[in-house]
Amino acid sequence: MHEAGTKEIKLVIPGQEAMVDLLGHRDELLKVIESEFKTDIRVRGNEITIHGDEAETDKVEKVFSELLGIVTGGEPLRKEEVVQAIDLVRGTETVSPTTLARDVILVHRGKTIRPKTPGQKRYIDTVRAKTATFSIGPAGTGKTYLAMAMAVQALKKKLVSRIILTRPAVEAGEKLGYLPGTLFEKVDPYLKPLYDALFDMMDPEQFQELMDRGTIEVAPLAFMRGRTLNDSFIILDEAQNTSPEQMKMFLTRLGFNSKVVITGDVTQIDLPHGRRSGLLVTEKILTGIDDLAFVHLGAKDVIRHKLVQKIVEAYTRFEDDRET
Repeated sequence: MHEAGTKEIKLVIPGQEAMVDLLGHRDELLKVIESEFKTDIRVRGNEITIHGDEAETDKVEKVFSELLGIVTGGEPLRKEEVVQAIDLVRGTETVSPTTLARDVILVHRGKTIRPKTPGQKRYIDTVRAKTATFSIGPAGTGKTYLAMAMAVQALKKKLVSRIILTRPAVEAGEKLGYLPGTLFEKVDPYLKPLYDALFDMMDPEQFQELMDRGTIEVAPLAFMRGRTLNDSFIILDEAQNTSPEQMKMFLTRLGFNSKVVITGDVTQIDLPHGRRSGLLVTEKILTGIDDLAFVHLGAKDVIRHKLVQKIVEAYTRFEDDRET
């Protein structure tokens, strides 16, 4: 007999190897689940028994079921996937951890790149469905990284013939003309984050070969003027630092059989005082146009230390309070 409002569920795990993967080394993954729920979890052989409050027990069962789906799908299970599964089960999202785990964009040197939150999943699905996608959100939400992965995937599948990566070179207190070196040496610090992401997705030799052939082009936004970009996957990064005129210029470069992703963080505008952000203006102008969409990512989509998520949430609350 169980107490009123309590419940007991038994889960049979198919195979000892799956059980080990599910519980983690020295039960480290099991301990994460135990610390998050007020239930009694007992393991015996290939059977897991969950006992406690009915609602909590149902959630724990769902967590184990989702994690088992990841394990049996051949994906490695780490602490971050367990925490994510718990967050999803407790939240109102309809996207399951298994769905996220199986949406693989790229695999390079054993590293799998995939959306890790429901927001990121919506972002990726929008990029797949639309010709132009605007991704707006704070640092750490995967805006640029996932767009780069989608671009490399499109190139590998021969959906496009080249990748074009660009961002505005905002002059932080100094004019570029006063900096030493050639033009490319001057703008290189602004473009380095794009190179870093690409090195995560392909070997340096392959990257250099594609750069030499012009298959991958990394250039400051000013270099886009006067061009028509056909058969390309184009990414404009740090779009919050464009002027309305630059944004219009960039968007009208779009050619046939091309896809464009524009990313930006409207809380990190580095334009001189008094200058409007092209990204902010564009959302007011273009919302509602077919084959174009705006995706907003938030603190829950930050894939960094949990503290970073809390910092982003605190700043968002502060900004919201200032506006009211």
